[in-house]
Amino acid sequence: MSDLTHGDDAAAVNALRSAVMRLSRRLKHQRVDESLSPTEMSVLGTLARCGSATPGELARKEHVQPPSMTRIVALLEAKGLVRLEPHPEDRRQKVVTQTETAEAMLDESRRRRNAWLAGLVEDLDEDEWAKLRAAAPVLEKLAHL
Repeated sequence: MSDLTHGDDAAAVNALRSAVMRLSRRLKHQRVDESLSPTEMSVLGTLARCGSATPGELARKEHVQPPSMTRIVALLEAKGLVRLEPHPEDRRQKVVTQTETAEAMLDESRRRRNAWLAGLVEDLDEDEWAKLRAAAPVLEKLAHL
């Protein structure tokens, strides 16, 4: 891999960072439930992708401290978006599971964001759209490194 701190590569990294951040901010404005924080939405998304988890596992996946995750889970539980169940092997722990309400809200949020993004894509020419389709798996990989 080339040195990404100089020349064209550095400019490309800078442009990518800027574009991803701007697009992310704009996508966040397409939320279904404005009463949830971005962190709460992220936790629900993690539960949707990865399934039920302990608060400690969620804290690691979300890169927050366990006490912060405990507070987030309590807020989500109070809103009826997650439920706490006994851990099947360790009764001292709880397992966090999203509710049907959370699942429906996430589905609607995805639908709204996808529709908004599809509207933007309509303004691309076929070559730009082909490049973006090809880049999607690479961006997905970067998001999970």
